[in-house]
Amino acid sequence: MIAHVMIIAKENTVFLRSLLRAMRPRQWAKNGIIYLAFIFTINERWDLGEWGESLEVFGIATAAFLLFCLLSSATYMINDLIDAPQDKLHPLKRYRPIAAGLVSPRQAVLIALGMFIVGIGLSFLLEPWFGVVVLVYLTLTLSYSIKLKQVAVIDVLVLSTGYVLRAVGGAVVIQVPISLWLYAVTSLGAMLIGFGKRRGEMAGAEEAASQQRHVLKDYSRTLLNRLITLVAGGVFITYVAYTITASNLPDNRTMAVTIPIMAYGLYRYLHLLYHHNAGETPEEMFLSDRPLMATVFLWLATVVVVLVLAR
Repeated sequence: MIAHVMIIAKENTVFLRSLLRAMRPRQWAKNGIIYLAFIFTINERWDLGEWGESLEVFGIATAAFLLFCLLSSATYMINDLIDAPQDKLHPLKRYRPIAAGLVSPRQAVLIALGMFIVGIGLSFLLEPWFGVVVLVYLTLTLSYSIKLKQVAVIDVLVLSTGYVLRAVGGAVVIQVPISLWLYAVTSLGAMLIGFGKRRGEMAGAEEAASQQRHVLKDYSRTLLNRLITLVAGGVFITYVAYTITASNLPDNRTMAVTIPIMAYGLYRYLHLLYHHNAGETPEEMFLSDRPLMATVFLWLATVVVVLVLAR
């Protein structure tokens, strides 16, 4: 009897661990974009000296972050369910819980459906317009999983729109105006990561690339290199223009001090992309490369200091 109970407990533990892996917690870092609106409205939407108000706004933004984590995990499970046949051909993706059979298709669908119901309901309770953004995000993401990821360039544009919707969601949930400059930078940055991801997939899979992801047959290394160069230049130029001309930044243009930090971060990403073929899993790249992580934190810290002292 005890042995039987222990076997069941072990099986449940394995399943829960597999389920957590299927939810891709490392991908949750992407949802940190939700906090951009919170950070860039220091001393506008909320005052650093008013702890009660600050904690309230931060709590709302954090609730939005957690809801996006829940809902994006549900979309990852649906995506992995659709991609399972191709994932089984990939040297790393074949170990994903659904492709490996550790989470059954039926379990994945039922759990994802429950996550969708809870997440959408809570999103509308938190802020109705945030709920609308969530619905648009889910519609776009599921359309990507079903069809749009098979269309070259459109696939990356859809992925970049997902990042922009996170930023928009972060703004509407705390009821602040949407900065078009900031979302232009976010969109271009997301496109850069998307094209880098496709390049990394192509480099990692080599001859089997089109079998593992069908859209790769419509790309070439040369095309991706040119697109990456074009978009990287766009990111830099747009960010420089944003720091100098955006109306929601300090009038003395002190935000321009972040330009060198951003430029180094851009260089570091391109270095990892071209010299280490690290773009296939951008979340792993950001979490494992200390110089890149340090650059992101330094940029955030500098932005906060500028907004607190100069606004």
